[in-house]
Amino acid sequence: MNANQLHIRRAELEDANKIFDLYKTVSKILGGLARTETEITKGYQLEPAVFRHVLSELTIAVDPDYQGKGLGKKLFQTLLADVQSNRSEILRVELIARETNSRAIQLYEKLGFKIEGRFEKRISNNSISFEADIPMAWFPNAI
Repeated sequence: MNANQLHIRRAELEDANKIFDLYKTVSKILGGLARTETEITKGYQLEPAVFRHVLSELTIAVDPDYQGKGLGKKLFQTLLADVQSNRSEILRVELIARETNSRAIQLYEKLGFKIEGRFEKRISNNSISFEADIPMAWFPNAI
């Protein structure tokens, strides 16, 4: 499967278990998710009202068997187009990438995300080493 063969739709309640399984699969890959497999839950904590205009805490995951084929890019493009067209209340989309995930950072920059700083020593790699997180933001109505 490549990005041109992908049909993207909104998730439905019936998709919950498959999404849960996908997150568990991706969490096994170093740098795949910021949670370990045992930390993945089916619940979601909503942000406080002061952040209502911000879309954050989002996760876009691609099964490892399909990575590197443009699927993640297509998913992000679809999400950002939907925000721009249908979510006028969203003024900012935020994400955080590990500094070692240069492919992801390059993709996000190509999509229009801007680097906003560094969170030094934010990620502990089994307490052996540490790495920074890179906060990035995209603004739907940026000129």
